[in-house]
Amino acid sequence: MLNINDLSSNLRNSRQRQFDCRYLEMARIWGKNSYCKRRQVGALLVKDRIIISDGYNGTPSGFENECEDNGVTKPYVLHAEANAITKVAKSNNSSEGATLYVTSSPCVECTKLIIQAGIKRVVFADHYHDVNGIGLLERAGIEVEQISID
Repeated sequence: MLNINDLSSNLRNSRQRQFDCRYLEMARIWGKNSYCKRRQVGALLVKDRIIISDGYNGTPSGFENECEDNGVTKPYVLHAEANAITKVAKSNNSSEGATLYVTSSPCVECTKLIIQAGIKRVVFADHYHDVNGIGLLERAGIEVEQISID
C-alpha cells in the first residue's frame, strides 16, 4: 500500500536533487571566472533556495590575477570556498544553516572555515587531492554529498 508520507518525502527528495544538480552546475560555470590555469573551482552558498554568496579560486582582491608561478600555485591563492565564506561575512547575510555547493571537495583549511561559518551541508562534484576535509566535515555533523555533474 502506498503511504502518502513516503510519496511526499520522495517528491521532496527528487526536487532537492534537481536543485542540488542545478546549483552545482552553476558553481561549475562560476568557477570559469578563475584565472587559475591548472584548476578552476567555483562555489555557491545557498540558504532557503537563495544564493547568498559565491566564490572561485584566485588571488586576493588587489593582487595580480595569476595563480601559478612556473606551474606551482602561489601560497596566497584563496580557494573558492574561502572566497564565498569571506564574501558572505562582509555582507548582511548569515551562512548559518546554509548549503555550500562546490565543484571540488573542500580541503582541511576550508573545512575549518565551513564548520565555523555554521554551514550545515556541503555538496561537491569532484574529489580534491586531499580528501581529509570530508572526514572532518562528517565528524562535525555536516551533511556531505557528492553529485556528478558531467
